[in-house]
Amino acid sequence: MSEENESRPPFKRPFKHFTTPKTDNKEFVFGVQSVLETLRSGKEIDRLLVQRELGNTEILDLAREKGIQVQKVPLEKLNRITRKNHQGAIAFVSAIHYAKLENVIADTFEKGQIPLVIILDRITDVRNFGAIARTAECAGAHAIVIPARGAAQINADAMKTSSGALNFIPVCREDSLLQAVDFLQNSGLKVIACTEKTKNSVYAVDYSSPVAIILGSEEDGISDELIRKADELAAIPQSGQVGSLNVSVATGVIVFEAIRQRI
Repeated sequence: MSEENESRPPFKRPFKHFTTPKTDNKEFVFGVQSVLETLRSGKEIDRLLVQRELGNTEILDLAREKGIQVQKVPLEKLNRITRKNHQGAIAFVSAIHYAKLENVIADTFEKGQIPLVIILDRITDVRNFGAIARTAECAGAHAIVIPARGAAQINADAMKTSSGALNFIPVCREDSLLQAVDFLQNSGLKVIACTEKTKNSVYAVDYSSPVAIILGSEEDGISDELIRKADELAAIPQSGQVGSLNVSVATGVIVFEAIRQRI
C-alpha cells in the first residue's frame, strides 16, 4: 500500500441542509400548493403521501417526473400526521442532499484513496441509521448507500443520533441496490455481505482493496438477491446466548476491522 493511501484523510464534503418547521420531530410540508412548490424547488423529498381520492394529478405527475416515491393513503393516516389543513398531500423533506454514487467513487479514485462504501439493506430504524452514519464517518468511509424505498427516513432523529456525521459523509439513494452493486463491482470494488449465513469470519476477509460492505436489518438480514451477488460473505464470531448484534454495532465491528487492516 502506498504512503498516500496509508495516511489518507477521511473523505469529507460539506452539504447544505434544508430543514422545515418541526412537528413531532419530523420534517414535512403539507397542502397542495406547498407540496407543489417543494416539488418544483428541487429539494430532496424522502416520500410523498397523498390521499387516495386526491383529484389533483399535477402533484402525481410532477412526483413521477422527478422519480419521487408516492404513497396513496387513507385520509385518516394524513390526519394522524397533522391536524392542520393538509388538503390531502404531505411531503416529507430530507434533512440532507443526496450524493451520486458514481461521482463519489470517481472522486475517491481521483484522490488516490481506496474506496470503502457501506450499503444498507432494509434498515428502517432511524436511530440505527444515525448511529451507523456516525461510525462510518468516524472510520473515514466514503459513502453510505441506501435504497430509494424501504430505508430509514433521514430526519431530525437521524441527524441527532449521527452527532452531525450526516453533514459530512455522502449518502447515495439508489433506485436498485442490485444495480448499485453491479456498478460498484464494475468499478473494481469487492462486495462483502456481513451475514450470519456463513462460517467465514469477518477477520478472515481482506479489506485492503476497494470494498463495499453490505449490512442488513436485525429482523430480515440482507436480501437473498444481494447475498447471491456478493463476492464474499463474512460473519461476526459470537459465543453468547443472544442471537445477533445490533446492526450499528455490527457496522462498527466490520468497518473498523477494515480500517485496522488498512493501517
